[in-house]
Amino acid sequence: MGRVESPGPDATTTLYEAVGGDAFFHELVGRFYARVEHDARLRPLYPEDLAGPKAHTAAFLIQYWGGPTTYSDQRGHPRLRMRHAPFAIGRAERDAWVAHMGAAIDEMGADPAVDAALRQYFEAAATHMINTPT
Repeated sequence: MGRVESPGPDATTTLYEAVGGDAFFHELVGRFYARVEHDARLRPLYPEDLAGPKAHTAAFLIQYWGGPTTYSDQRGHPRLRMRHAPFAIGRAERDAWVAHMGAAIDEMGADPAVDAALRQYFEAAATHMINTPT
């Protein structure tokens, strides 16, 4: 988990290290939420103030990809499916979420291996969050 192929003595490094740390994830999350803020389908799923979701998402991604464990230290186990259970997430919400995250990734101009790892993870994670047939 959280590793990408990279030149170096052990041929792998965490994705967190490969992108230079926290700043990459905060920027990615900021770009993503800038889109969510104006999305009629997704915006109602979030609180009025997006500061909390932004901070939680960035901290989760930082931890997931090999950075500090601040997310779990503050919020416990991620339990993503449980945390998203109160929200009706169907295929349309999943697809909108993935499209916004994909656009944010595009803007980051990441290394192809990083880009591919992020997309693969977000596609699978978003699909796992589907909890309604609509």
